[in-house]
Amino acid sequence: MTRPLLFTPLQIRDVRLKNRVVVAPMHQYAAEKGFATDWHLMNAGRYAAGGSGLVMMESTKVERRGCGTVGDLGLWDDAFVPGLKRCVDFIRSHDAVPAIQLGHSGRKARRFRPWEGGRPLQQSPGIEDWEDWELVSASALSAPESDPVPRALSRSEVVDLVERWGQAARRADAAGFDVLEIHGAHGYLVHQFLSPFSNRRNDDYGGSEQGRMRFCIEIVEAVRAHWPASKPLFLRLSVEDDAGWGPDESVALARIVAELGVDVVDCSSGGMRGAPVVGTGPVGYGYQVPYAERLRAEGGVMSMAVGLIVHADQAEEILQSGRADLVALARELLYNPNWPMDAARKLGVADAFASVPDAQAFWLAKRAEAVAEMVPSTYQRGIDAGA
Repeated sequence: MTRPLLFTPLQIRDVRLKNRVVVAPMHQYAAEKGFATDWHLMNAGRYAAGGSGLVMMESTKVERRGCGTVGDLGLWDDAFVPGLKRCVDFIRSHDAVPAIQLGHSGRKARRFRPWEGGRPLQQSPGIEDWEDWELVSASALSAPESDPVPRALSRSEVVDLVERWGQAARRADAAGFDVLEIHGAHGYLVHQFLSPFSNRRNDDYGGSEQGRMRFCIEIVEAVRAHWPASKPLFLRLSVEDDAGWGPDESVALARIVAELGVDVVDCSSGGMRGAPVVGTGPVGYGYQVPYAERLRAEGGVMSMAVGLIVHADQAEEILQSGRADLVALARELLYNPNWPMDAARKLGVADAFASVPDAQAFWLAKRAEAVAEMVPSTYQRGIDAGA
């Protein structure tokens, strides 16, 4: 039987992924003053032990002002490197590739955690550096209008921020990460520069489409200057934001950054108006896959599909039909961190247990051999429910 593409290794530059299952970056909001905690080790570790090929840690901020909440991870200082290296070493010890996303929240900073309401934070004695935690953006525009108005970054501050991304990339390499992603989506700072909805600047970082792309392009250049040529670079985009930035613009940007060293565009959507984008139809299984298909066909880069990719046959079909090179899962992996192993069994991979640690693989294989009629809990509702 031909091995499923989902479990066929993929080489990107000098990095080899054992399979094409990617853990999408998911904010944990569990850092302590920017430092990684045991939660981050556990959270990243369970996905690595579950068999995913690429484990991407959450959006990690390139400066203090960029933190979305009190719990964001940071990489604006060398002091953060050891805590992240601890996570990297554990991920790699389970034959997964460690990756990190670098970002900045811009005007979406200084907020309560989502499960606390997500509204703007209020000044309190517990936040010692409130004045330093300033809301900044491409322009002095808030969204929604009830939010605090950010200060528009000066041109010199924009240039400084570009270099902060470069220095954060240097630290990511020092921590041992093998893949780096620039977060240019979901209404955060890079996206705030890209979209005409949030960028009303009249200098060379605004105005025309090329001007609005400039911040992102320069970040790619700065990151590549500090990120080894042997290591892959990803860029996450809201390919459609329903606010003036869409697939045509995303393809144009992809073509530019591909020449500068971006290997994969992570194709998401939305974030600018605060609601899901449904330009490809109702939100349902794989609703963002058409964006990855378009970028792969026209952008001159590999693409990664994300968004309600839930089932093994669904993920395999995306790859087999050439719609994306990688598939990323988020909430489904929260639901089942062992999804890659489960998917391998469902797709008939002979060594389906090989992707998990021996302590798991041995006992699961022994059970599968000994109890022929046993069906795993992920395959049906109950003993009498049928397949």
